Amino acid sequence: MKIIILSRNAHLYSTKRLVEAAKKRKHEVEIIDPLMCDIVIEKKNPKVIFKGRTLECDAVIPRIGASVTFYGTAVVRQFEMMKVFTAVESQALVRSRDKLRSLQVLSRAGLGMPKTVFSNYAKDGVQSVIDYVGGAPLVIKLLEGTQGLGVVLAETNNAAESVIEAFNGLQARVIVQEFIKESKGADIRVFIVDGVVVGAMKRQGKEGEFRSNLHRGGSANIIELTDEEENAALKAAKSLGLGICGVDLLQSARGPLILEVNSSPGLEGIEAATKKDIASTIIRYIERNV
Repeated sequence: MKIIILSRNAHLYSTKRLVEAAKKRKHEVEIIDPLMCDIVIEKKNPKVIFKGRTLECDAVIPRIGASVTFYGTAVVRQFEMMKVFTAVESQALVRSRDKLRSLQVLSRAGLGMPKTVFSNYAKDGVQSVIDYVGGAPLVIKLLEGTQGLGVVLAETNNAAESVIEAFNGLQARVIVQEFIKESKGADIRVFIVDGVVVGAMKRQGKEGEFRSNLHRGGSANIIELTDEEENAALKAAKSLGLGICGVDLLQSARGPLILEVNSSPGLEGIEAATKKDIASTIIRYIERNV
């Protein structure tokens, strides 16, 4: 089987592990930068051109970074038009990358999440936005932020007002969320492949840091999920239509709360914490579908 991994960096841990796993199972694999692809739209003959040649394959694994979502998903969609199996569907990728839209989908599915408010640069409504989530401390997130970037903890109402007004002044869209004190700077990353939980880890932020992202210096340990946590994660993945994803959730007094669902979750942290070969699980998922 010929597998294409859409990735901008062949040296990333996740990309290298997927190549290893594919070759181990005797598949031909190639890493392609989606931004270097040309899309040819023609009646009954869609093509993806890379460095002058037409790409042909049996399956695609999208590893599309948030900054290249628009063009990256266009390339994935083109492969879908060519009847190629994609490990993450283009529509699900777009849906999950839009933080506001994905929270609305998760809410409609009846999933718990921190109380969240989004407003359209309303200068007069800043205090009411703060009040809606229960006041400070609260969390302010850029809609386009990833890996903990663009996430601010405002510990007082004055600080919250200043940060929201500053983002508004920059025409930067933000969501405001209640701060879940009992989570104590920790969250859970649940890794799902083809409707099955294949690994879970608890990530703890470093001292004095409320963000638990490993990119921000957090630590991770394997965790056994409760039935409620596992069901919430699986329902979140299903509601967004993602075959592969990382579901981030908080433990709270009112049960598990979904923070977000990542459509290109990294393999390094979860494989190190669980000691599982998750890259091979992804390749087997593709084998079952091609």
